[in-house]
Amino acid sequence: MLIAEIVSFACAATLLRILLRTKLWFSVVAALLVGNAVTNVLPAGDVAGAGVQYQMLSMGGIDSAQAGGGLAVSAIIGLAGLFILPVCAVPAILGGVRISPGLEHAAILGIVGFFLIVGAGAVLLTTDKPLMKMASGLQRLLNALPKRKKKTKDLGERLVEERNLVRTNLGKRWREAVLLIGGRIGFDYFALLAALRATGAKPNAPLVLLAYAATAVIALFPITPGGLGIVEASLSGLLVLAGVPSGRAIIATLAYRLVTYWMPIIAGGGIYIAFRRRYGPVKFGAAARSTS
Repeated sequence: MLIAEIVSFACAATLLRILLRTKLWFSVVAALLVGNAVTNVLPAGDVAGAGVQYQMLSMGGIDSAQAGGGLAVSAIIGLAGLFILPVCAVPAILGGVRISPGLEHAAILGIVGFFLIVGAGAVLLTTDKPLMKMASGLQRLLNALPKRKKKTKDLGERLVEERNLVRTNLGKRWREAVLLIGGRIGFDYFALLAALRATGAKPNAPLVLLAYAATAVIALFPITPGGLGIVEASLSGLLVLAGVPSGRAIIATLAYRLVTYWMPIIAGGGIYIAFRRRYGPVKFGAAARSTS
């Protein structure tokens, strides 16, 4: 599990480095680990974590528009990869694998979500007007924040320019991007399979894939920091629907979350100390939202 998660993170860091067009490995790795830790420990952690990642990349020597564009495209690609997972299980289902109604609904949700995400991503990557409107609203919001020392200007034009650069770069290296997003999600899924095998269970891989995908979608909604409690309950229940005995499903879920949730938080704390010594303190929470 640990090896699989390290490889998964390496794929994520490499993909972000490609999107940012930078060789500053330390800044990219530190931003990912600390941003992930913030996401997992603070309420509304996805917003706070993204803000911290953006701030750390900027502090680490990456242009602010470049950081924003890279993070946005990375998020779109990541969501598309997540929602395509149920599609990967369709051949096994058509081949006669029995599936419970709960997992069947998860597969349908994933397929619909995939087309919606791909459609939205295509619009943002190919047309200027929606991106300009989003940037205009974001710029007004940022400039309305209290205690903001520097006003944001021309955010729309800068984001469109950065989007075009990212799109050109991604177009040249799309094969690498596909392999890396597949590696990031695939090795994380492999860690779950390893946890199940360690309990002595013999899971049906396509059904576990559906359980994994459904849980990942549930975790997108910030009900608790990092989905703490919600993910454990959802994943163990869905694994039971996938045919895993309940006791082994619970043990495997707890082991999987130890490696994917708790250990990255510890790693994020350690690398933040190194980042702070090199670049200075990072603002978190409300303080981060007032940063230029």
